[in-house]
Amino acid sequence: MQTQLVSSGATAQHNEDWAGSFPRHDGAELVMIDGGTSMAERDYVDPVNGDVVWFVHRFATALKARIEADLDQQTAVHAAIDAVFDEFRARSAGQDVPVYAWPIAALTWVRARQVGNGFRLELYCLGDCKALMRTPDGVVHDLDPFVNPQEAILRAEIAKLQAEGLSDPAARQARLLPMLRARREFQNTVAGTNSLCLRPNGPLGARTYAVDAPPGSCVLAMTDGFYRLVDTYGLHTPESLFTLCREAGVHAALEQLRQFEAVQAASAQTLKRADDASAILWCADGVQD
Repeated sequence: MQTQLVSSGATAQHNEDWAGSFPRHDGAELVMIDGGTSMAERDYVDPVNGDVVWFVHRFATALKARIEADLDQQTAVHAAIDAVFDEFRARSAGQDVPVYAWPIAALTWVRARQVGNGFRLELYCLGDCKALMRTPDGVVHDLDPFVNPQEAILRAEIAKLQAEGLSDPAARQARLLPMLRARREFQNTVAGTNSLCLRPNGPLGARTYAVDAPPGSCVLAMTDGFYRLVDTYGLHTPESLFTLCREAGVHAALEQLRQFEAVQAASAQTLKRADDASAILWCADGVQD
């Protein structure tokens, strides 16, 4: 098995993604976390690194301990988030933290277990990270074909602002802030939320899958910031992105993304000119094309 990993903040010294892999006796655990941009006017529990960074790192640490205990995915996620919420409550004691300021994240967790000559992939997905599998016949499979409906709403609102001549991302966010805060409150409180949040209202509404991976398959898991290469900027198809990552490495794909954003992405219908971007490429047997 071979693993490549890259994680890069959109700005220097600040990255709200977390990506990592943990070995199993029979495979690997691939974890991708994409922290949601804060809608708060300030940070409440970590004024140095930011509440979102604190949240994704504390959750990753808590999840690692539950993975090591070999819990099933739903139990592990809920146990980890309970531990993080207890720490959040202790660190924010005495402060009135509005619900829209509670950090959230997207999570894609791929548990790969060897079965015979191949692997069984168990996916647990919250939010809009992306997971692709390429089988030895060269076919790329979308393991979680989820389309975030909020993105279409947000892009429509941004298009309206662009039509008014408002192109600065900070100015856009200020205009959209009431809508964004209402959305964040909803994500933090709705039953069966599809976001990784601090205090779920019942069981999380995760999308779960079980997929067989033939010998020689590879998995590419990434945050939506990395997948902008495909679904926002159109620089790649899923197939060509997979080829680039396998042949040149995930760092080469990240470099292409950042170069494009530096000169052309300002006109895109996104809230941010650039986003944190992370990816994990895992090949079951290390075989390259």
